[in-house]
Amino acid sequence: MKGQCLCGAVSLTVPDDVDHSAVGVCHCSMCQRWGGGPFFAIEGGQGITLDGREHVTAFRSSDWAERGFCSKCGTHLFYRLVEQDSYTVPAALFDAQDGMALASQIFIDEKPAYYDLSNDTPKLTGAQVFAAFNPEG
Repeated sequence: MKGQCLCGAVSLTVPDDVDHSAVGVCHCSMCQRWGGGPFFAIEGGQGITLDGREHVTAFRSSDWAERGFCSKCGTHLFYRLVEQDSYTVPAALFDAQDGMALASQIFIDEKPAYYDLSNDTPKLTGAQVFAAFNPEG
């Protein structure tokens, strides 16, 4: 599946073996500040291809992750877990959104009170997310 930034300088391809249908929403305070609201994304896995890489700028937003954007138009391109080299990419980058459905919400405890998503999805707090990804505690 192929997507691109607003100006077209950067395009990315998500491997076909990655589930493109499950849209996850992150309500964490960093995603809100990064994008002005929740981050609606699909898994990109480890094998995404970036074309126009010379226009990609990455910002290390935490010890474990970086966020990439187009240096020409500012479009958010990815959230990458550095150690695993695993990407999550905004669902809106892709023209082919048929079949996508809201599947989960994380950092629900950081979601502002001024909006609610009505879809019936699993809703995890920040503590639950960290526990799921760090079984050692």
